[in-house]
Amino acid sequence: MLILRPQKKKSMMFNRLIFILFILAVAFSSCRKDNGFKISGKISHAEGDTIYLEELYVSTRKPIAKVKIDENGEFEFKGKTSIPTYYLLLLSDNNFITLLVDSVEQVFVEADAANFGKEYAVQGSLGSIQIKELTEHLNRTEHKLDSLQQLNTLYKNNPDYQELSPRWNQEYAALIEDQSKFSSSFVLNNPFSMASVYALYQKYKDQSYVIKDLQTMRTAASALNAIYPNSTLVKALYENTLQILRDEKAAQMKKFIEQEGVNSPDILLPDTNGKEIALASLRGKVVLLHFWAAEDQGSRLLNSLLVEAYQKYRSKGLEIYQVNVGVNRSEWIDVIDKDKLNWINVGDLEGSTTARHSYNIQNIPFNYLLDKEGKIVAKNLSGPDLDKTLERILK
Repeated sequence: MLILRPQKKKSMMFNRLIFILFILAVAFSSCRKDNGFKISGKISHAEGDTIYLEELYVSTRKPIAKVKIDENGEFEFKGKTSIPTYYLLLLSDNNFITLLVDSVEQVFVEADAANFGKEYAVQGSLGSIQIKELTEHLNRTEHKLDSLQQLNTLYKNNPDYQELSPRWNQEYAALIEDQSKFSSSFVLNNPFSMASVYALYQKYKDQSYVIKDLQTMRTAASALNAIYPNSTLVKALYENTLQILRDEKAAQMKKFIEQEGVNSPDILLPDTNGKEIALASLRGKVVLLHFWAAEDQGSRLLNSLLVEAYQKYRSKGLEIYQVNVGVNRSEWIDVIDKDKLNWINVGDLEGSTTARHSYNIQNIPFNYLLDKEGKIVAKNLSGPDLDKTLERILK
């Protein structure tokens, strides 16, 4: 048996890696040398007309070229792109085909001028074929939805309307659900395809999005951002996904405040002497529920403002319930003494995790102002806002 010495084995693996990288580099280089695509086709009943090619961006489009369709109905465009790019092939503003073209694809389109944007055949471009599939599926769904809406309108005054309407509404909802499943399934099965961007931004005629599932959007945005980080469309999708996540988080917080505010989640934590104090025990007082850490400099800076507010409004019914999310007991006790924090200070010295999660604390310092019934009336107060809000609540 031949046993490789560790050094020799490592050397052979290194040589193999260099060889693989060399092969990949050659392959990549050969692709880059010929990075020209071609879009050609034949359009009946359009001889002598002009056809336009435009590049599609996030919220605009850029003219690329235009050519005359010859006497045989044929045309040809050539161009260069380094990543899959969206193009519009236009006979007019309302009569166009959306294409998704990669660097070396030879795309061929065949259609009739009268129904150019709706009935066409495309070859030589997987992305363009996928776009056609997505478009046609949505068109079929919208046609069925329109038919159901027309039936509803026509039968409004018919004696059988009350019996038929629920069935049509069910069919309508089923069509919407099936379309959403189809589009979402396409994205999840093709997360690295730029065609998924098209699927994610498809809309019904009422401008509502077909795909409303955030997880599907996150999957595609993450995958595409890893492969095509320089694409303006991918950048827009990625930023849009982040914004939706931020908006969803804000909506969840609003819902939390509306639903849980009247009886805000209770907290039961020990103070520095080990005595457990419940937040609910302070009902009847206006309470500033404040999350901090003795080790955090930002928390220390805000402490001086809290001291001023406590001195000013304590006699009017203000109490501060300060939750330490730090883990250093000696520093916690030391800071309470140094900063003169003469109010309720609690913490389990393990991050006070349950309390943090109950109030969705993502960063510190952070606080909520609770009224006498425990309803959350404000959040993240500091500086002049803290004083103005306390003055208004405790007047």
